[in-house]
Amino acid sequence: MTDMLSQAMLALQSHGWLLLGAIGQAVFSSRFVLQWVYSERRGQSAIPMLFWYVSIIGAALLLGYAIHLRDPVFITAQSGGMLIYLRNLQLRRREARETAAEGSSC
Repeated sequence: MTDMLSQAMLALQSHGWLLLGAIGQAVFSSRFVLQWVYSERRGQSAIPMLFWYVSIIGAALLLGYAIHLRDPVFITAQSGGMLIYLRNLQLRRREARETAAEGSSC
């Protein structure tokens, strides 16, 4: 009975990690749909701020999954991507602050 219970717990844990990976991939992939809809509404190619937030959340979930798998290629890819997404977010925030400052100085 104990062996059966431990097998059930292991299966649940395994499926939990798989679920985390699947959710992470879904979140990460949804950023392209978000960008597409945003661009269509604007009538030109554009990247909304939400794109970077969704990128960071998706990458963080996938990084957690990659760490669980102990996959160095997957870990490196998600870590590097996360740095780029964070930097882009920082640049966009700075741009927004500068634009607001220019607007208030007129």
